[in-house]
Amino acid sequence: MTAAKRRYVSARGVAQLRERLSERDLAVIREVACLRLMSARQIQAVHFPDGEHDNEQAATRARQRVLARLIREQLLIRLERRIGGVRAGSAGFVLALGPVGQRVLAGSDQRRRFYEPTLRFFDHTLATSRLVVDVQVAARSGVLDLLDWQAEPKSWREFASIGGRRVLRPDLFLALGSGEYELRWFCEIDRATESLPTVRQKCRLYVAYYQAGIEQARGGGVFPRVCWIVPDERRAAQVRDAIRRDKALPDRLFVVTTEVTALDVLLGVTQ
Repeated sequence: MTAAKRRYVSARGVAQLRERLSERDLAVIREVACLRLMSARQIQAVHFPDGEHDNEQAATRARQRVLARLIREQLLIRLERRIGGVRAGSAGFVLALGPVGQRVLAGSDQRRRFYEPTLRFFDHTLATSRLVVDVQVAARSGVLDLLDWQAEPKSWREFASIGGRRVLRPDLFLALGSGEYELRWFCEIDRATESLPTVRQKCRLYVAYYQAGIEQARGGGVFPRVCWIVPDERRAAQVRDAIRRDKALPDRLFVVTTEVTALDVLLGVTQ
């Protein structure tokens, strides 16, 4: 990571810093904490929209100033790895929650040591963040209503089955408003790194959770559909075929789409 050299900040200093933070500062810090990793470009799309500045260049300058300050104060940290290489400039920087940011959000002295993530974690987490950002931008433009979203671990669901305690770990839960309808989804961000048997096993866990009835009991009788979002059509065909071949998996519960068409599918525009 490329944050400034760590320095100790007292509990009083953290409290004073918290008082100085703007609502936007806190919103940025909270969202990075929820999603675990966000690129500077993603942060700008949500928290520094062009419509609130004279132009895109002004929005970029504002984002650069704010993120530089949050990094300097150890509220966020900047990773060594970036998106798009050096040519992407500061928009390609990737941010995670910093040690002081942890304490500001927790309201205590608790701290977790941060380690530079693996490439696999980096890629998967940023793909999840990209979907959340796309949904928020669509909501701001009036395409949909974003009623709720939960990233890991808030999206996880614990339940009991014949085999004992089990935990379903969706990458993301979404509740979207489209016209008079509310659409609920569990999203699986597939980066073509898992084997197809592993995909089928995850699908069977969704079926087991559906049969437990817990989600329906707390969600007005509705169980979210499961959307597998994959990199390309080749992978989509493989995942669809793997699900279709398993007779224990109801077709209607699962939908498979690519990143390009994901938003339309989540809104029910295409299936």
